[in-house]
Amino acid sequence: MARRSQRKSDSRKVKTKQWYKVVGPEMFGKSPVGETLASDPSNLMGRVIETTLGELTNNFSKQNTKLKFRVDQVAGDSAYTSFVGHELTSDYVRSLVKRRTSRIDSIIDVTTSDGYRVRVKPSCFTVKRARTTQVKTIRNIASNIIQEKAGTLDLNQFIQEVVLGRLSLDIYKDAKDIYPLRRVEIRKTEILAGPVAS
Repeated sequence: MARRSQRKSDSRKVKTKQWYKVVGPEMFGKSPVGETLASDPSNLMGRVIETTLGELTNNFSKQNTKLKFRVDQVAGDSAYTSFVGHELTSDYVRSLVKRRTSRIDSIIDVTTSDGYRVRVKPSCFTVKRARTTQVKTIRNIASNIIQEKAGTLDLNQFIQEVVLGRLSLDIYKDAKDIYPLRRVEIRKTEILAGPVAS
């Protein structure tokens, strides 16, 4: 006859999870991002939340821009975040690539006027295939404009220039004289480090 196994009583209390409202960074007007579950506020710290610019601004045309925020403060039932990066969706970037054209990618590390180190990845898409010298010149133009902008703007201002398309437009205006461009996009940014404490 099989003996009934006796379950050991677990004296540990199971913590019930609670919903927390996620609040976007100040640069996005502290807009509500959504909600997230956690059993303890400390479990939220450092959590990365992803949304789209379209959801944040109620503008469907901006759904291709993904935003990443990291929780760095919890007060009551609200989790406050800071911006850690953005990225265009891979489907959107693929739609910009055409046959017999050039896609000119760059990776540029810059420092904003308030000391944030940011990695910026622009892409320029030409009307037809460009020559090697033209590609190099366009890449240099993009790098110079991005570094100049970053050096004169704080992080909030710089990210606004990126996600609202103004930085891409500045590159387009200067680079199109070298070779006709269809489009310029900042496909990705990433915060590498904050200001160094003095």
